[in-house]
Amino acid sequence: MMRSRPRLNLVRVIVFGWFVLASAGSTGAAGAEKHPFGINDYSALHQARAVAISPDGKTILIVVSYDGDKGPTKREWYLFDATGENRRKLELPESFEPQDFMKDGAALYGSFEVAKKGQLAIVPLDSAKPTRIISLPNGAHRFELSPDGTRFAVISDPRAKDPLADVRHVVENEVSSFYVASASSDAGAWWCPELKDISDFAWSADGAQLAAVTRFQKIGHHDVRSAIYVCGASGARQIADVNNAVAGIAWANGGKDLAFASTTTDVLTPDHLWTVAATGGTPGDQTPKLDGSVESVANDPRGTVWVMMQEGTSAEIYSYRDGKLAPAYRWPGGAIFGAPVRSAFTSSSAALAFTVSDPMHSSNVAVLNGSELQKITQEGDDTLANVALGEVRVVNWTAKDGTHLEGVLTLPANYVSGKKYPLLVLPHGGPEANDSLRLDTLPRTIAGLGYVVIQPEYRGSTGYGSDFLQAIYQHFGDRAYQDDESATDFAIAQGWADPNRLAIFGWSAGGFMTSWTVTRTQRYKAAIEGAGITDWLSFIPESDISQVDYDMGYQEKDAAPFLEFSAVMFADKVTTPLLILHGEADQRVPMLQGREYFVLLAERGKTVRMVTYPGSPHFPMLAEQRRNVFQELCDWLTKYNPAN
Repeated sequence: MMRSRPRLNLVRVIVFGWFVLASAGSTGAAGAEKHPFGINDYSALHQARAVAISPDGKTILIVVSYDGDKGPTKREWYLFDATGENRRKLELPESFEPQDFMKDGAALYGSFEVAKKGQLAIVPLDSAKPTRIISLPNGAHRFELSPDGTRFAVISDPRAKDPLADVRHVVENEVSSFYVASASSDAGAWWCPELKDISDFAWSADGAQLAAVTRFQKIGHHDVRSAIYVCGASGARQIADVNNAVAGIAWANGGKDLAFASTTTDVLTPDHLWTVAATGGTPGDQTPKLDGSVESVANDPRGTVWVMMQEGTSAEIYSYRDGKLAPAYRWPGGAIFGAPVRSAFTSSSAALAFTVSDPMHSSNVAVLNGSELQKITQEGDDTLANVALGEVRVVNWTAKDGTHLEGVLTLPANYVSGKKYPLLVLPHGGPEANDSLRLDTLPRTIAGLGYVVIQPEYRGSTGYGSDFLQAIYQHFGDRAYQDDESATDFAIAQGWADPNRLAIFGWSAGGFMTSWTVTRTQRYKAAIEGAGITDWLSFIPESDISQVDYDMGYQEKDAAPFLEFSAVMFADKVTTPLLILHGEADQRVPMLQGREYFVLLAERGKTVRMVTYPGSPHFPMLAEQRRNVFQELCDWLTKYNPAN
């Protein structure tokens, strides 16, 4: 998928986090004989995520989610003792999504839907309804309680509500400014009204100031630039300009500096740790020779900056304190997702919770036990106890041009060495993203169909240093394509894959890779592309975020670089049966990208099918639509590249 950049304040849906899918063919029957992961397992599979820790550090708020058979993702909220004992379910208002504890630990604050807009609400633990709602005309987009517990910082649009919003929509950039509200009264005011495009923020340790990141928005700007400010009740003070994207902001080194993730590459994806003096100055790269990628940073009022680090297929937590960056926490054989969950109101440095996963287990919550992490939830284990899961390996190879590459290989259960299996190549979205070691149910269920699945970390993937990331700029259609093709060659050379039974599938950036690949080669028997880019010339201005990291040139100056890697320009070359899947409400990669390609292929007599999903954004939010995505995928593979 196209990445969800931090400056958008969007939920990180993606790098296949949405793909908790499964084959419709499994019966899911219980018993001693295990079965491949299937639709019944998918529907039942639960996963847990750490949300918040109480001020005394003794209680953890956890959300348990599962897809179910229909509708949006189901969520249940629980309190656990930090030991993992004394689990109790919370009965919260239906539209309330808690974010953290209030300072007294007796209530939660979070998002509560009012008139179809999310607002900031406070709900006591012993109550089924909010006792206070901070309602703003255009809703609350993000909020955080100050470290002293006295006030909230809220991101919202300060403009008056549009009286004609139900009649027409004016196309313009969103406005996001600070509203600071008292935690205990109706007092509140707009801070730093000159800041109108805030993408991230962090409270100072004393709760007196906010560090803020602003960024150029899509409309009216061809390039991407960010700025860092310190905002207080008296106004804003600009600290630095950043000629690129920024992810996260944190107070560092006792409040003397501000830390953030950014980059010097052309691909606009932050990958290094930077700091700048809180009084202003020139930002400095603290990781100039980094072999991995800094995904983002998180603020901690106790003085540590938490750094989310990708190193190959591993996702770990580093700490930055007193000018030193060091490894802090990792999950052996798996990955940690997001920053540690902590409370601003406790002095305990050990009161941390983590969300972890590995290829054999669903996402769960872990806490510190001495210096190691220990899981305190076991969501999904009951479902997976009846499932046969094949081996997952990290594999390495060298492409023909000498590029060293890595990928994740998923083998079918009961894999027989020396036997050749049908192969599915699964390029990830982003493209500046990666596949980490976790329970990824998409390759699991495809492997359950009898396939070997390989997920190549092509050039442009994060986790392998800036040069590897930069290599995709203006070369998505040749270098990244060549890397994916080398993954297929490698799987064949290793004896895993039958060269006569090859398939390819990807979503978003992986969808582009699929649509492009079938114009270059006839080796694949089946191809499925989801929400893929097919026409770069129209896509770059149409997408809801800036996509000039593929080529920063202006189209009217020279259209050739945009057409060079556009699959629609080579529709006559396609011979592989192609399935196109797309959400009708997709703003990241608008649906007409898929339709344009579909119409051109159909009128040329190609084997092609297109399925769209009403109301669906970049990937469907409803279980029945997600399940249909996989059903279409499964049926297409069965018809054009059967496993048996």
